[in-house]
Amino acid sequence: MANDKLPEVWLRGPLNNIPALLQPVAHALLQAREELNELMTGFPDELLWEKVAGMASPGFHLQHLTGVLDRLFTYARIETLTPEQLNYLAAEGKPTIKIYTVAELVMNVNNQVNQALIQLSQVDETQLTDNRRVGRAQLPSTLIGLYTHSAEHTMRHLGQLIVTVAVLKSR
Repeated sequence: MANDKLPEVWLRGPLNNIPALLQPVAHALLQAREELNELMTGFPDELLWEKVAGMASPGFHLQHLTGVLDRLFTYARIETLTPEQLNYLAAEGKPTIKIYTVAELVMNVNNQVNQALIQLSQVDETQLTDNRRVGRAQLPSTLIGLYTHSAEHTMRHLGQLIVTVAVLKSR
């Protein structure tokens, strides 16, 4: 290509080992990961918890991206959340005694996307419409519903993160 930039992930062809009907989910997760890694390169640790106009901080979005993928893929496996997952959820974006770095939070997102891709590669497409239950209220969904939501939710938070980071960098 003239500008040496790769096309978006979905335009690079099918991904090996990912069922055909889950290609869009995997493409979206990989696209989000690429954009997130580029966006957060050089972002200062001291701005991780800054908010813009009262909206969520970059640190929250990074923690939430990791946590929500973990939770949705847990429900997809027909498992309930562990106490550790519930504690993680409760702590997303809140001050703790642990000092997080941008690199650490980005690595956590990257690792969670890797785990998601492994799980997607093991899905039997004939089960995609199987019922799944979500959360403590056991709300109804399907396997493909959970996976689709994981992709769109990831992209939604990435979009919010892009705007927040741009504003914080411009200050």
